[in-house]
Amino acid sequence: MTAQEPASTGKVALVTGASRGIGYGIAEALVARGDRVVITGRNEDTLAEAVRKLGADRCIGVAGKAHDEEHQAVAVERAMKAYGRVDYLVNNAGTNPVFGPIAELDLAVARKVFETNVVSALGFAQQTWKAWQKENGGAIVNIASVAGVAASPFIGAYGMSKAAMVNLTLQLAHEFAPAVRVNAIAPAVVKTRFAAAIYEGREEEAAASYPLGRLGMPEDIGGAAAFLLSDAAGWVTGQTLVVDGGLFLNAGV
Repeated sequence: MTAQEPASTGKVALVTGASRGIGYGIAEALVARGDRVVITGRNEDTLAEAVRKLGADRCIGVAGKAHDEEHQAVAVERAMKAYGRVDYLVNNAGTNPVFGPIAELDLAVARKVFETNVVSALGFAQQTWKAWQKENGGAIVNIASVAGVAASPFIGAYGMSKAAMVNLTLQLAHEFAPAVRVNAIAPAVVKTRFAAAIYEGREEEAAASYPLGRLGMPEDIGGAAAFLLSDAAGWVTGQTLVVDGGLFLNAGV
């Protein structure tokens, strides 16, 4: 271990959809504190680059689609084979392929959104529960959205799926207790490729509605997730932490 490297915590986290954006920010925060991390993503090249940046001695990548049950099983198996445990799960993988009113929403697209954003999270939770957490404990963080706790015009399918993620968090927190704590994070707009259409070319305007004066960064969510996956949050479960730069203050929420 060099002077710059943190001591290992002995803990292992599986972070889905972590080749970039919020997922990468979370993985980076966990590696920085000494956890070992398994990250997933669809693109093998992007995933390999993320592993390189995080450190191949602290991280492995497993490529695949989040909604694929075989991929879910393989990711957990790889974690167990490489590190012998899966203490933490972060369900971050998500999609939002449609923009427009739900009155015109293609139901096939709606099913795809729920399959990727919600059902995959349940699948990963089931896999980690069976492989490690049921007998050994741990914690789960689900990445929801402010769109899941308030109406968000034109991204209704995404918002509905994130509302379901909030309820999934409650259900898992109840059923997995006392061995496993389960919480969610509901971010507002974070500067990622995923959300670029919302702010590109108009970032100052987009940030004007945030009392803290800026949009979120992946590390903002990384810090929140690291807290919820720590002993400091040892008496916190079934909660959804809104991380929004104060956005909801302006909505009177």
